[in-house]
Amino acid sequence: MLNKYARAFFTRVLTPFAAFLIRRGVSPDTVTLIGTAGVVAGALVFYPRGEFFWGTVVITLFVFSDLVDGNMARQLGRSSRWGAFLDSTLDRVADGAIFGGFALWYAGRGDDNVLCAVSIFCLASGQVVSYTKARGESIGLPVAVNGLVERAERLVISLVAAGFAGLHKFGVPGIQWLLPIALWIVAAGSLVTLVQRVVTVRRESAEAEAAAAQQAGGAAR
Repeated sequence: MLNKYARAFFTRVLTPFAAFLIRRGVSPDTVTLIGTAGVVAGALVFYPRGEFFWGTVVITLFVFSDLVDGNMARQLGRSSRWGAFLDSTLDRVADGAIFGGFALWYAGRGDDNVLCAVSIFCLASGQVVSYTKARGESIGLPVAVNGLVERAERLVISLVAAGFAGLHKFGVPGIQWLLPIALWIVAAGSLVTLVQRVVTVRRESAEAEAAAAQQAGGAAR
């Protein structure tokens, strides 16, 4: 979620903390699990009650665990397939909790079935967008497309909007509409991204099959 300059800055800042955790015997996987638990708690405790500002603050603090665990793994020389798998899997859990928290608010005291449905669509489409790339790569396709709204964009748009929308409780008028607008943007962008990836996989699959058929024909001659 951070651009390369911000990531480099926070990496330098968090390196001593990562080294401290290593000395204390904490593993990168533990940090990943704690970070995900913090995001899930922030989303499912605060958001369903309409506490969008404080929920976003808590989530943002735990999001930095993604930098800490990676830093620890590099210091330990333990970058592994398991670590990458765990990190990616728990990212999906965190994403689901965030949009699930929005859905619970609109299904309850937010009292807006349409926005509840939009939140659920954002949750589901985000998971499917990630799945299409993983599944395409698992069958040997590059899935070479940068979607309109991928995970970083989904989270930045939603969390920034939620944080500002939460300022309504501090007396800032009209700002609560930022979150509904953001959810519609994320929903539309996720749909476009899903279509982009499906079309890309279809094209790459056809190209791969044509190349395989041509190669088989050449071998037969």
